[in-house]
Amino acid sequence: MKSIPDYKSIALQTVKLAKTTSKFLRVEWENFSTSNVETKGLHDFVSYVDKEAEKNLVEELKKIVPEAGFIVEEGTETKQGEHFNWIVDPLDGTTNFIHGLSPFAISIALMEGDEIVVGVVYEVSLDECFYAWNGSTAFLNGKQIKVSEAKAVKDSLIATGFPYYDYDRIQPMLKSLEYFMKNSHGIRRLGSAATDLAYVACGRFDAFYEYSLHAWDVAAGAFIVQQAGGKVSDFSKGSDYIFGSEIIATNAEVFDEFAGVVKELFA
Repeated sequence: MKSIPDYKSIALQTVKLAKTTSKFLRVEWENFSTSNVETKGLHDFVSYVDKEAEKNLVEELKKIVPEAGFIVEEGTETKQGEHFNWIVDPLDGTTNFIHGLSPFAISIALMEGDEIVVGVVYEVSLDECFYAWNGSTAFLNGKQIKVSEAKAVKDSLIATGFPYYDYDRIQPMLKSLEYFMKNSHGIRRLGSAATDLAYVACGRFDAFYEYSLHAWDVAAGAFIVQQAGGKVSDFSKGSDYIFGSEIIATNAEVFDEFAGVVKELFA
């Protein structure tokens, strides 16, 4: 009989690791020079900080779940596991980081088969750790969190992000901005999808949508939203939001209305 992993223990060990890594990021943030920035592509940046943080995370995560493989942004590890895979972004919000802005976050998820079973998002500048594990509720620094109770889009504060290189859908994106400007409490663009999702989970935002994303941007945060009582989908209200490059995340009350608007505008 297959034993059930201790998801709680794995999550708490991951939280501890994220906190340690956050201290490294904070020190580097306070002393960072833009001369250390490399360009991966149009508006897509990386620094030694991203790479060093990822290397450390990978080495320590191997100790927590030795049989797990990795799906990581900076490519410091390419081995994928048969049953378990860590999905890691060592620094979500690199553009903010290199300009001395917040937020920026560490995002770590553990996938078992096709399901996320642990999610940790550590927003460094405010020292806030959001996390959940399979069977748990969601937490922020040890306190239980849940999504907001906004009933409609007109009562919602909405988060989004802008693509760095994929501009094929810019017209529906602009239409969506116009719609939500006119029909909600407002729109915010923080520059870190992992943080946006964590803020949906704790009720600061009522809804979030973005396209041209990667699994490491959303896997942990989407799971935390769900464990906090929210709903997550792709733009067609389907389930391909981790690897499908697009995501909607809301509280339970506004999902149908919000997702319906996004689906129609991006059809």
